[in-house]
Amino acid sequence: MGIPYEAMGRTKQKSRTRQALVTATRELLAQGLTPKVEDAAEFAGISRTTAYRYFPNQRSLLLAAHPQISPETLLPADAPNDPAARLDAFMAAFNRYNFDWEPQLRTSLRLSLEQTDTQPALRQGRAVAWIEDALEPVRHARPDLDIHRLAIAIRSATGIEALIWLIDIAGYTRDQAAQTVRRTAHALLDAALADG
Repeated sequence: MGIPYEAMGRTKQKSRTRQALVTATRELLAQGLTPKVEDAAEFAGISRTTAYRYFPNQRSLLLAAHPQISPETLLPADAPNDPAARLDAFMAAFNRYNFDWEPQLRTSLRLSLEQTDTQPALRQGRAVAWIEDALEPVRHARPDLDIHRLAIAIRSATGIEALIWLIDIAGYTRDQAAQTVRRTAHALLDAALADG
């Protein structure tokens, strides 16, 4: 496997150029476009030839524009200990995250549905770990519950995929969609607590 172009010589300048292309891509995605490498290059004021040294194709460019945040939690330091209130605080933050990054997440979802040899774009997410963190008081109060399994169930029903379906197919507003996934998360938690 060869060394990436940006890892050889003048790495700081190359890092700035790469970031300019990623930033341009994110801005174009936010405008509702699905940019090609040459579109991002033009928007960033970088030559096509240079842009293709960083991103050989549209897919690699769009994957680079996927949000890359990795905090341990989406909860504030003073998050409540009550499981329902804690889940509520998490869902508010998770919905904000999904809506803030919606254009990029939509593109990543589309890319993940394409047949390729590479790992799907959305697999890089941290949502299950964030949900497990939100459910931490339940882990201590109910050691009989499989918190990881519950976190996966909540993620499957509350992520960007559910929000897109509620908005695009069901015709909900973003507020209605956010309330629906919040209620779904609570219903799953309540069912797990009741069933054991």
